[in-house]
Amino acid sequence: MRTLDLLGYHCPVPVHETRKVLATLENGSELEVLADDPETKHDIPALLVKIGATLISVEEDAGEIRFIIRKGT
Repeated sequence: MRTLDLLGYHCPVPVHETRKVLATLENGSELEVLADDPETKHDIPALLVKIGATLISVEEDAGEIRFIIRKGT
């Protein structure tokens, strides 16, 4: 699983970078995204709906948000 560390970045960077990395992965691959911008809790799931990726899990701890995403449906 690839990890994308976006801690310290604010919108639109997390969404743009997540989209860019997912475009390079094969269907079925998983991506871990680490972010601390509260807007990503809404923006990342909205992106995934648009591009047909699946949100496996979201965990938040001390302001850090961890998304596990699977490319494809």
